Amino acid sequence: MPRPAHPSRRSFLSRTALLTGAVLIPPLTTACSRTEPGSGAPTGDAALLGRLRERGFVRVGFAGEAPFGFQDSGALTGEAPTLHREIFTALGVPELRPTLTDFGALIPGLLADRFDVVSAGMAITPERCAKVIFSEPEFVSPTALMVRKGNPRGLSDLKSCADRGVTVGVLTAAVEAAYAKAAGVAPSAVKALAKQQDGLDALVAGRIDAFALTGISLRWLAKVNQGAEVEVLEPFVPELDGKPQYSPGGAVFRPGAGQLRDAFNRELAGITGDPARYVRLIGAYGFTEREVPPPSLRTSDLCRA
Repeated sequence: MPRPAHPSRRSFLSRTALLTGAVLIPPLTTACSRTEPGSGAPTGDAALLGRLRERGFVRVGFAGEAPFGFQDSGALTGEAPTLHREIFTALGVPELRPTLTDFGALIPGLLADRFDVVSAGMAITPERCAKVIFSEPEFVSPTALMVRKGNPRGLSDLKSCADRGVTVGVLTAAVEAAYAKAAGVAPSAVKALAKQQDGLDALVAGRIDAFALTGISLRWLAKVNQGAEVEVLEPFVPELDGKPQYSPGGAVFRPGAGQLRDAFNRELAGITGDPARYVRLIGAYGFTEREVPPPSLRTSDLCRA
């Protein structure tokens, strides 16, 4: 069974997912010449929804990253494509035509008109908001702990890890290291690991007592390692400098495509406002009611943070 990809939606990171056999977008020198000044985005995006309805499909960029957007037996699947297919079908655009590319090439490819929307569960950050426009959050990513079966150390969150003096695994350069420090975990008790699978393996081998990552990613990791003597605890929302860290992600559009983004948001609100429908659509990918964005969490605020 394939091992899950290294996650790319850490709110404070901007790294490229490494894909085997990925079809990369062509060099940007071949981009469309009709562009919005200073943005690289095509003109005429105000009428984009009408054009999509006429042609019957929307071009989506994704990064081959389970469970957010990936291919299964050649079919595009995962959290973002499933939500986006539901939304675009409601908007009169029944087909998603995917382009697989490196995570770091998604925004350049969008601006160069390689696709119309990014369907990759991309984290909403101020740096990205300066280049593109995001939908309202599709999900939040509360942190969770993976522990050995039975939770022998009686852990619940990073504060409990600090109180019990246990060793916590985090992904190299991931924000969970900062969360652990803020919760009081000693630096010597935080062990950096290269990949998700390394975290599970270290946990089973007893080299760490807990593996901290988003609940979404940990549940997927457990799913693709059925039989491993591990369990995923209830998610929690860590804090940095007194601020909750929700790690939200959303769909991405070109700066001129505000009308399309607004229409998308109206349909998205009908899904995130109905937790049962939300879980029915993307529960198979590890998303629960815990991942439903709170109504008070707005992209406009996240872009100013």
